[in-house]
Amino acid sequence: MSGPYRIRGSVALPEAELLWRFSRSSGPGGQHVNTSDTQAEVRFDLAGTQSLPPVWKERALERLADRLVDGHVVVRASEHRSQWRNRETAAVRLAALLAEATAPPPAPRRKRKVPRGVNERRLREKKQRSDVKRGRRGRGWGQ
Repeated sequence: MSGPYRIRGSVALPEAELLWRFSRSSGPGGQHVNTSDTQAEVRFDLAGTQSLPPVWKERALERLADRLVDGHVVVRASEHRSQWRNRETAAVRLAALLAEATAPPPAPRRKRKVPRGVNERRLREKKQRSDVKRGRRGRGWGQ
């Protein structure tokens, strides 16, 4: 592996808590596909981890509830012909997934009054469009 995978700030994926499984991958590769276990699957025990701050853990459990399998997050990678590259891809994807799931919620949107100029411009353009369409009506042409 190419080192710790940062989730955000100083928090990283703990290598000891990652469970790896390898299997045969489908796709291109000819005879190579039939003989080597290149697909990588990484499992991370989100419900039982102590490496995430409690607030992040709670947020991630809530946001990833539909992806969890017995409290574990599972990510697979099989794009590459090399097991090592698939491991890297799966670990990076897991870190990105956890970073997104643990991100703080966005600030609530505050309603603002629509500026008068915007409203006037909209109504003026609407009137111009109406005039254009009225001008296309064939009143008395060729009748």
